[in-house]
Amino acid sequence: MGKASKVKVEVGEVRELVDLIQVLKDVADMKYHAMAAGKVKFNRFNESFTEFFSLVGYSTVQHPLVNNSSPNSVILVISTERGFVGDLNSRVVARALEEKEKNPQAQFVVVGKKGVMKLESMGQKILKSWEDVEDRGLYEVAVDIKTYLVKEVMEGRMGKVTLVYPWPKDFTVTKPRAVKLLPCEDLLPKQAQTVESFRQVLEESDPVDMTGYLADLWLSSKIYEIFFDTNLAAAAAQSQQLDNSLGKMRKERDAVKLKYRKAKRNDIDKSLREVFSARMMVTK
Repeated sequence: MGKASKVKVEVGEVRELVDLIQVLKDVADMKYHAMAAGKVKFNRFNESFTEFFSLVGYSTVQHPLVNNSSPNSVILVISTERGFVGDLNSRVVARALEEKEKNPQAQFVVVGKKGVMKLESMGQKILKSWEDVEDRGLYEVAVDIKTYLVKEVMEGRMGKVTLVYPWPKDFTVTKPRAVKLLPCEDLLPKQAQTVESFRQVLEESDPVDMTGYLADLWLSSKIYEIFFDTNLAAAAAQSQQLDNSLGKMRKERDAVKLKYRKAKRNDIDKSLREVFSARMMVTK
């Protein structure tokens, strides 16, 4: 078996690997675009939410979810469990640590096994974690997190919540983002100013109770939307990583092809020399 035959096997293996990576990248691309199309449902919810706040002015209502001066702070870190996104999770954790530097007394609450592992490996203590997102589903975990945060705030153990997650700016740019989740004091005035207020509204429920209910509902929707964005960012990061890998493997494939051509030429030259040597010996 000549050297060219051995290299030909390597060419086939590299070609198959390139095809596999191409398939994975195509799947990631389709997943991203399909999920991006689904973002419109959150726009509709925000519109409906804004329309409701046009009925009554809630900007002066006092509620722990909206107005809270508790010094106890939490940093909610959301990581993704998808493959090929190790760099994205690392950047999210680094952004969370930056928030920790601003407020050293803040405690970590983490979503995702990979985020938990990275923070614990750095010696960070975690107050609470959710590591079963993939098994339970995004919405169920989002509601569970909301319930936990609301309970902690209402019972006075928590005040400010900063959320750090991977944000998909677009298909080619994903980066960690930090947003203030609680207290949502900007929510009511901001919503009330976006549309014209009605002059006569009959309030059958206490405005404080309504504010608490609406803030609770908004919180569930916001966390679920951020979970959605996290998966969107993961799909984009997967596609970028696979595209980089695909470029490297294509270069490897071309290099192996060139190696095969050289080996084949060397085998031919060797065969010709052997034939020539054999004929010279016979002639002598």
